[in-house]
Amino acid sequence: MRRWAKRISFAAGVLASAAIAVGGWYLAKALPIGTGYVAKYLCSSTFISGRDDETVFREDVAPVNPLAKIVSYEIDRRKKTVSAGTFGLFESVALYREGCGCTLIQGVPPEELKRQPIAAPLERRILPKSLPWPEGNLEETQPLPPGVDKTKLEKALDNAFSEEGPEKHKKTRAVLVVYEGRLIAERYAPGFHRDMPLLGWSMAKSVTNALVGILVREGKLKLYDPAPVEEWRKSGDPRSAITLDQLLRMSSGLEFDEVYAPLHDVTEMLYGSADFAGYAASKPLETSPDGAWNYSSGTANIIARMVRRTVEKDGVNYYRFLRDELFDKIGMTTAVVEPDPSGTFVGSSYAFATPRDWARFGQLFLQDGVWEGRRILPEGWVKYSTRPAPRAPKGEYGALFWLNAGPDSDPGARRWPQVSRDAYSAEGFQYQRVIIIPSKKLVLVRFGATSSHEAWNTPSFILDVLSAMASR
Repeated sequence: MRRWAKRISFAAGVLASAAIAVGGWYLAKALPIGTGYVAKYLCSSTFISGRDDETVFREDVAPVNPLAKIVSYEIDRRKKTVSAGTFGLFESVALYREGCGCTLIQGVPPEELKRQPIAAPLERRILPKSLPWPEGNLEETQPLPPGVDKTKLEKALDNAFSEEGPEKHKKTRAVLVVYEGRLIAERYAPGFHRDMPLLGWSMAKSVTNALVGILVREGKLKLYDPAPVEEWRKSGDPRSAITLDQLLRMSSGLEFDEVYAPLHDVTEMLYGSADFAGYAASKPLETSPDGAWNYSSGTANIIARMVRRTVEKDGVNYYRFLRDELFDKIGMTTAVVEPDPSGTFVGSSYAFATPRDWARFGQLFLQDGVWEGRRILPEGWVKYSTRPAPRAPKGEYGALFWLNAGPDSDPGARRWPQVSRDAYSAEGFQYQRVIIIPSKKLVLVRFGATSSHEAWNTPSFILDVLSAMASR
């Protein structure tokens, strides 16, 4: 019996040691993601949005970061850095640079980041406060168009901000309603205002779509040619057949795991890589191109690097291109897209702008890519962008935009069955939304920090607003 007891004790000890080793290995992978998220998010919120760091940590970071309880942070406002660590280990540092926002220092020394030419401050066009939106930033919204019910519209905004219980779950921060090209309703939560740039998360993908469109209009990118990706140029590489169109539609066939947890591709890319596009481009094919639809932030960053390198071929500072060819032309004067350590803007995730400027972005697409009589996006680009990807199972995705089209076999099986089929949207984590409904001449913007999927209902919000326009 003693011999068996010793064996059992030894086996238990081995298992316990293995469990500790596995747990330690997992923590070694997980903690840098936890500290990286804190450092990067607080850096951007502090130096771009101008928000109070303690409030941001409590209301934005802690609810979605399970490691937040053991993470401490420090903000150096002189050096414009945010450091986050756990028990003195696994420290992550994010650096703010004027003109391009914050970058998590990973694989590139901070002095090298500071020398990147993209960080040069950019002059911003100030819109007159004497003119109404979108031409200017007049404080008061315009009188409501005839037939719009003011009481119902106010009720729609009330519902968007209301909380059903004592615990705040929606955490709506901003709501804007644009109808027939005019801002007719606007509301902000306490601590937020119309001049505060807010993070759109994956709405950056739709911004990347617009930048590609501009280069297609200029003849510098071709949708149906093999994508110019250096990692795929080797003879015989099957990835060399992937087209830009397939990348835009998330139908490249590349392997990529879009799960926001340790040991998955998207978190390894965002918090453990120095070159996001390079990380994604190194992935093998999982299916043949156009063989499946797979939502992938990595794909968006491959496209972002294509935009950068295409622009830089002409010797142009590509951050200047972003502003001169898109943002300034439509009045998005507050827009900032942040780069990864390699200097490429993070086309998947890191775009900031005020809600009013995000509404301008939506209005550009509602107007078929034309702004003040000048074509920004090529003719037919919006139609192209809103055509469902062939393999998207519910017709729910186009070219870096989410759709409400429904599958060809059953158009009624839409994401939002009670909303018009022509509705489409730029969407980001925690229900950031720019919703465009051409048939209703409507653009809706919503920002929040909604962690619970049950707390926010996008179609209900849309229908609430439309109820104020039933006679229209």
